[in-house]
Amino acid sequence: MIKESFEKSIRENKLLSLKTELVVVGGGLAGVCTAVVAAREGVKVILVQDRPVLGGNASSEVRLWALGATSSMGNNNRWAREGGLINEILLDNLKRNKDGNPLLVDTVLLEKVYEEKNITLLLNTAVYEVQKSDDKTIKSLKAFCSQNATTYQLEAPFFCDSSGDGIVAFQAGASFRMGAEAPEEFDEGFAPNIEDYGNLLGHSLYFYTKDLGKPVQYIAPSFAIDNAAELPRIRNYRLNEHGCNLWWVEYGGRLDTIHQSEEIKFELWKVVYGIWDYVKNSGKFPESENLTLEWVGTIPGKRESRRFEGDYMLVQKDIVEQKDYYDRVAFGGWAMDLHPADGIYSEHNSCTQWHTKGVYSIPYRCYYSKDIDNLFLAGRIISASHVAFGSSRVMLTCSHGGQAVGKAVALCLKNGWLPRTLAEEDKIGILQLALNREGQSIPRLNLEDTSDLIQSATISSTSELKIGEVKSCGEWKKLKFNMAQILPLAANNTYIFKVKLQASEVTSITVILKRSSKETHFTPDIDLESKTFQLKKGIQEITFASDKNIDENFYAYVCFMQNEAVDIMLSDDRFIGVMTVLQKETPAVSNYGKQEPPENIGIDAFDFWTPEKMPGGKNIAMTIEPPVQNFNSQNILNNNVRPTADGYSNVWQAELNDQYPELKISWVEKQKISMLRLFFDCDFDNALPSVFVTHPNAEIPSTVKKYKIYDDQKNLIYEKSENYQAINTVVFDEPINTNDLTIILVKKDENIPVGLYKISAYSQNDL
Repeated sequence: MIKESFEKSIRENKLLSLKTELVVVGGGLAGVCTAVVAAREGVKVILVQDRPVLGGNASSEVRLWALGATSSMGNNNRWAREGGLINEILLDNLKRNKDGNPLLVDTVLLEKVYEEKNITLLLNTAVYEVQKSDDKTIKSLKAFCSQNATTYQLEAPFFCDSSGDGIVAFQAGASFRMGAEAPEEFDEGFAPNIEDYGNLLGHSLYFYTKDLGKPVQYIAPSFAIDNAAELPRIRNYRLNEHGCNLWWVEYGGRLDTIHQSEEIKFELWKVVYGIWDYVKNSGKFPESENLTLEWVGTIPGKRESRRFEGDYMLVQKDIVEQKDYYDRVAFGGWAMDLHPADGIYSEHNSCTQWHTKGVYSIPYRCYYSKDIDNLFLAGRIISASHVAFGSSRVMLTCSHGGQAVGKAVALCLKNGWLPRTLAEEDKIGILQLALNREGQSIPRLNLEDTSDLIQSATISSTSELKIGEVKSCGEWKKLKFNMAQILPLAANNTYIFKVKLQASEVTSITVILKRSSKETHFTPDIDLESKTFQLKKGIQEITFASDKNIDENFYAYVCFMQNEAVDIMLSDDRFIGVMTVLQKETPAVSNYGKQEPPENIGIDAFDFWTPEKMPGGKNIAMTIEPPVQNFNSQNILNNNVRPTADGYSNVWQAELNDQYPELKISWVEKQKISMLRLFFDCDFDNALPSVFVTHPNAEIPSTVKKYKIYDDQKNLIYEKSENYQAINTVVFDEPINTNDLTIILVKKDENIPVGLYKISAYSQNDL
């Protein structure tokens, strides 16, 4: 029993003082990735989240799908899904949650944090006070948990603000911006007219519906709007739309999106319940009779508030021109996506999106405060202009940057550096290499890893894929859109492509060989040659013989131009680094087949060539002379773990009929190996949205599931039988002494060859 007498003084809450090495404030995807990456490096982390679940906008409280550079597979960013830890999370979510249940996303994230013994997780805990040891240094934070009535004093040498609104950076006095810059400040033609379009992006609130199989009455609450029929956006509503499809239910860009957030939320509640009143009771949606509201968000998804200034600020030209700075550590590829401030009440389109030709890189200098010496930034508050923020704000881009922060903290602790010190040109390569070792895939950065023992090895394999024939599966596809087969072709060759077509009438077909103008993107904006073939009615074969002898490797687009009187033969064969795309529309991401921006806004016009989602996206059946040979075992030695726009697949693939291909790694002298890391294909072109979308497979079909590794004495040193992850890290209890390694991999899918991007091996001294 506890019994206390009356006290004249005010009682204090329980106070718990905690010291650690890194405090991460904000448990959205960026904060989770920051914390987990740092913890895996041995950093002691406290992760503070003011909500009962992790994930932020990706959690079950908001239910926004996590997307990034792939832009819902609606742009030209091939093989662009973010790598590293966030990819691991997406693949875990796919494995157990391919139907997109938002509640299960919470468990995937909680498990990731729970499994890291170096992380202390404080849920339902809000930071409310920053304490500084001097003008430029944070000493500690104060936070309060409403569920256990405990006040926390959190002290650490480093802090990361991933809170979304930047509570730590704000209280610490860091320079910040809120709202849109004038076009002339950074020469940004896309900067909005503030008076007309508005200064900030608003919040969105989602709802879900459910069919009960019987009529359901709905009586709106008194606060619901009664003029939903007059909303400019209501014309967009379709009865089957719910969840993320309702992103346009947005409001608040004319208000203070921090201090008036509760007012914005209540206005969105009024709108949501008013929309549902209109749907149920206007008589215009009779098919809604059996529908009920299953869920309405209780906190809105917030897009924009403060952005804090680092030693560099990302701007429009960096994104459009894909500028690569010396300190790049992450990448983005979502469109520059701005919304009218009036949201659902605006007469403007719900959003204005302008895509770029390829992915852009983000400098490390955007991820720490220029004013506060021990403060990192992650998530949507990083150093970016309003226009650049329109792209960098999406969750997978934020997560990718968070990974860089987590690794940077570990290096700063190890070396006694401040965040700015690590940005120096003679030091940043250490961070970049550490990130790429774990699949970060920093664009167009090829650093030599001198500690990787594989780099001094000889590589051989039982077979190597040569694509001379893509076998017919008997399925025809009508050329309703321009369709292209993407292939990595070798320099100093002329190629012949033979394709089977079926014409419903006498007609013609044009075939164009295209490529990208730069090695920084996969946009096919250069026509190399074009030929037109006359077709008779019925089935026939055409031969496209290229006259161009190209002096460099490149990704070619063999394009069959639209003709609905023509069908083209497809194949069930699928190969890593080879795919088909269509010049089709994806209105959800403002792709209408061609991007045609206004003049003088500094954005390129170009065509979109985008893939179909699985199980669509089959290759075109064809024969190719000479065969495509971009898949040899020497690719294991390079540092890219996805196809790159310079014309390389970067993957070893075995022959399609090789059921148990072997890869052999040999050294002249014995090596003492403490760790191996294997990089498998995981279809980086697939967006893998975390919720709302149902995926056809719980595992990526091209990912190797089973393999065994033997030493030079034929001893089995490791085996895996249920792999679905892109990266497998094998740490041995005792080092393996061997002259060679033999890896035997098991073919999983009849129509997909075994593939492997890279193997790395390290001694104990280099871990």
